[in-house]
Amino acid sequence: MKKSIVASSGNVFIDLGYSPEEAAILQMRADLMADLRKFIKVKKLTQASAAKIFGVSQSRVSDLMTGKWEKFSLEMLITLMTKAGMNVKLKRAA
Repeated sequence: MKKSIVASSGNVFIDLGYSPEEAAILQMRADLMADLRKFIKVKKLTQASAAKIFGVSQSRVSDLMTGKWEKFSLEMLITLMTKAGMNVKLKRAA
């Protein structure tokens, strides 16, 4: 059986069949979650210490670290980034 290779659109969520509007939000959420996980790793924070910085429970940080994106709204992720002193910038699609 031959498998064909299809070039990505640049947004995995569009490639998975989401509408462009929904895909844009999902991509933003994924990007922000990745930035927050990187912040935690670079600062060598425990989940408990990250939870104190973010003002959430340790279990919420665990959800973040394990990629449970469905548990985080875009607004919540922006709030967490702000509490961590991180800048949030939206990129305009080309």
